[in-house]
Amino acid sequence: MTTFALIHGGGGSGWDFHRLVPELRARGHHAVAPDLPITDPSAGLDAFAETILAALGDASDVAVVGHSYGGFTAPLVAEKVHARLLVYLAGMIPAPGEPPGQWWGNTGFAAPKGLSELETYFNGVPVALAEECQAHGRDQVSKEWDEPWPLPAHPDVPTRVLLARDDRFFTPDFQHRVARERLGIEPDEIDGPHCVPLSHPAEIADRLIGYL
Repeated sequence: MTTFALIHGGGGSGWDFHRLVPELRARGHHAVAPDLPITDPSAGLDAFAETILAALGDASDVAVVGHSYGGFTAPLVAEKVHARLLVYLAGMIPAPGEPPGQWWGNTGFAAPKGLSELETYFNGVPVALAEECQAHGRDQVSKEWDEPWPLPAHPDVPTRVLLARDDRFFTPDFQHRVARERLGIEPDEIDGPHCVPLSHPAEIADRLIGYL
């Protein structure tokens, strides 16, 4: 049995995976999805990683999944636990020494124009579910924005990039380019928007277990 460490994105919470966790468990695996301490002004990337490690406890067979901004934390955890798998799920792929706040300009990210928050992140998600997700959102005041990403290189663990074909925030063309430039790999694709754990949890679970 593999334990999946699910790491949420900016302003999010473990609730963002509440549809994916039971899908993984139904397939015979375990999953943890803790809330990162993003509301703590003294918390940075180390505190984020320690939160995930505490939730994992003594689990030894671990796969780490970083969604969106969670991509900055996921490889830190993967290195510490010698993960069998690291997955960037519509995720930000960091470079050594790069603060999260500089990732946007360094990658040439261009924000979508003329779209509401629902249209940007939740296209295809039922409105009631999208609004519930927004209600679970939290203000991110933690200090990692200007912290250099601490690893000297990407961890030496099997790594996949899984993008969402309908993502209007991190578009497929953008994610393909960044994955090639930073990891030298081509992403896999799945249907869904940026908040794909809400829209396609069963499909994600199948992909993750297939990666094992």
